[in-house]
Order: sequence, then C-alpha cells, then structure tokens
Amino acid sequence: MAENTLRDKVAVIGGGAKNLGGLLSRTFAESGAKVVVHHHSSENDAQETVKAIQDAGGQAVAVQGDLTKVADVRRLFDTAVDTYGGVDIAVNTTGMVLRKPILETTEEEYDLMFGINAKAGYFFIQEAGRRLNDHGKIISIGTSLLAAFTDGYSTYAGGKAPLEHFTRAAAKEFADRYISVNTVAPGPMDTPFFYPQETPERAEFHASQAMGNQLTHIEDIVPVITFLATEGWWFTGQTLFPNGGYTTR
Repeated sequence: MAENTLRDKVAVIGGGAKNLGGLLSRTFAESGAKVVVHHHSSENDAQETVKAIQDAGGQAVAVQGDLTKVADVRRLFDTAVDTYGGVDIAVNTTGMVLRKPILETTEEEYDLMFGINAKAGYFFIQEAGRRLNDHGKIISIGTSLLAAFTDGYSTYAGGKAPLEHFTRAAAKEFADRYISVNTVAPGPMDTPFFYPQETPERAEFHASQAMGNQLTHIEDIVPVITFLATEGWWFTGQTLFPNGGYTTR
C-alpha cells in the first residue's frame, strides 16, 4: 500500500497563492510536499508564498495561468511534472462569488461564473486524472450553499453544483488506479472573497447559522483537505461539508 503522508509528494494547488490556497500551500510544504503554487493574477502573493516555503527549507514553484483555458491547465501540470518528476495531489481552490438576483444577471456574468466555477473545475479534474501517479488524490473546493435554500447565489452555487457530479464520475473512472476524488464544501469563509457580496447584516446572519456565531475560517478547512490527501484516502466520490453546522443534508 502507498504511504499516505505528504512527505516527498508533489502537490498542485490551484489558487495556491493566498487565502485558503496560500495556507494550504504552506501547510503541505511544512509536511514535506513539493508544491506547485498556481495563481491567475496574484503574482506578488504567489512569490511571497513560494519564498516563505523556500525560506523554511521547502520546495515550491509559482505558475501563472487562467484555468478556464484548457491549455493553461495542461501547462500547470506540465510544470509540475517537468520540475518535480510527477504529481501526487491536486487541489483546486479557485472560484468566484457573485450574489445577484436571477432577473438581473447578464449573459456575460453567467458565462464568467460557470467558466471559473464549473469549466475550470472540470478540466482541472480531467488533467489531474491524466497526470497523477497511482494512489493520487484530487480535491475540489465547493460551497455549503449546495445544501442551502437561499436567494441570490444562482450562478455561484449553480456553477459549483456540477463539481459534485464531476467528482462522483471521476472517482469511478479513476478508481482502478487508486486515485481518490472528493469535494470539500465549506461554509461562508471569513476571507476577502465573501464580504463584497454581502451587507453587514447578511454577513452577521450567515455567521449566526454556525457554531459560536462565526464564519468558517480557512484554518478549519486546511486540516480537512490535508486529511483527504493523506489518511483519508478511503473517502472518494464524496462531498464533505465542514461548516460548523451552517447547513447540512
């Protein structure tokens, strides 16, 4: 059986420069993984994350790319293979939030949201399935809104919803290579992505729905992803909802 630790593993982190992805990149590196830090437009954050990893004695490289473009997804994994000789773990933390009524949503906004949240997620899983070593791990970041009955998030939650089926299908198709595929669906996270979409009153309401009247913190999600990438390898085809009771199903 393969060793289920991060030591000497190669991890590709989509959106790995800052916030959840940045903490995940640094945490994986601290546990001995070699990390490919993807970013789209966060060059400074990506370089800071790579430098922090290298200063701590780890190995990391930054790669810029637009994951809605299949060529950029492939180049991301090419870089991992060319730099470190292979890929063992692929985590896609990328996404885009929009809170807007259906009647006000434009075609351009719909295409943008589904491009980032669904298309990029699909081809990230596809390329990971092609390039990962046997016993690999693929993890996508969804949203707990998949289990909520709410307004305003039709294109965000709708764009993330396909990840669940992509995950189930890939888990079956990659099972003969012992590659596990899962989605982690956090509650509303206390990051800069959340607040521009909400009024202070609605942000307070979201927080009130979880234990301790708080939003989800990235520090609470990284251990879940780390578990799935290591000892939790027997989970596959699943969507996990770490959200402090914000919603469930």
